[in-house]
Amino acid sequence: MENGSQSNLKPAQSHANTSYWPEWNWTSPQEFIILGFSGWPQGLRVLLFAFLLPVYLATLAGNLLILALAVVDPALHTPMYFFLGALSAVEVAYTLVLTPRMLAGFLLPPGGQAVAASTCAAQMGLFVALGGSECLLLAAMALDRYLAICRPLYYPQLMTSGLCWCLLASCCAGGSVLALGLTTAIFQLPFCQGGLVNHVFCDLPAVLVLACGNRDLQENVLLAACLLLLVLPLALILLSYTRVLVVILGVGGAAGRRKAFNTVASHLTVAVLHYGCATAMYARPLRSRSLEEDKLVSLIYINLTPLLYPAIYTLRNRDMQGALQRMVCPRAPGSTQQAELT
Repeated sequence: MENGSQSNLKPAQSHANTSYWPEWNWTSPQEFIILGFSGWPQGLRVLLFAFLLPVYLATLAGNLLILALAVVDPALHTPMYFFLGALSAVEVAYTLVLTPRMLAGFLLPPGGQAVAASTCAAQMGLFVALGGSECLLLAAMALDRYLAICRPLYYPQLMTSGLCWCLLASCCAGGSVLALGLTTAIFQLPFCQGGLVNHVFCDLPAVLVLACGNRDLQENVLLAACLLLLVLPLALILLSYTRVLVVILGVGGAAGRRKAFNTVASHLTVAVLHYGCATAMYARPLRSRSLEEDKLVSLIYINLTPLLYPAIYTLRNRDMQGALQRMVCPRAPGSTQQAELT
């Protein structure tokens, strides 16, 4: 029996991406334990909760406000604000999937949160679907700005409402298909080490590292997905906005250039923030990861980065400011004319 155990261990030790646990200890756990920051002192966890709860509420309020303005205000019924409203809706769903459970973890007793395997898989799938949809949606927004500025004569015929809905459906479908594939690939593996997820949610690398056996296929699929959803769309966005900036600087008056430049700058800032954080987190092999560092960085991309999106779009966008003024003071004289001039 001892020789058999050693023979099971030898193949695992010969491969850098294979579990060291013997096959008789491989299981399919009924639940996972999300450790979060349960090992931190209670006072520090309560302090984090008190800081992050207002951030979460502000993020939720800001994105819901943008979504409401894009739906209610007729002046914002354009392709650009259609995509912006869709992006805000995705952000609301994204934060609802991740943040409430993370905040609850700060107040629970030490030991982590026990979640069913199906709940863990559902959270992972929704996270990937929403994050993937957002990546593709940012690329669709860049396409819209490219056509509006570089092909203004053909823009009304090209960017119709039907095309906008088709692009949105394609973004959501692409993110959902990718999420289904990645989640299925990871959860078909056997798991060991007690299902202890050293993260604040069921993130892909934190769960994949618990898998027993050879994980090469799953890790390669994850890296390929990162290339498809992060590197390629970001390259296309940078190329399209480079062309847009060339056109902006070459034609039009100073006021038009300023408005177009502000719009492009807002979109480009959000794209760089989103793709930069996601690439730093997921475009790395498992063997080079530190889950403790990933867990700390997750506080930024789960809580602080989504808060910047509505701030960037509302503080730098005169159309959104005008729509907000009309919502607050609907009968203010000259509000419609002022919105048209901006």
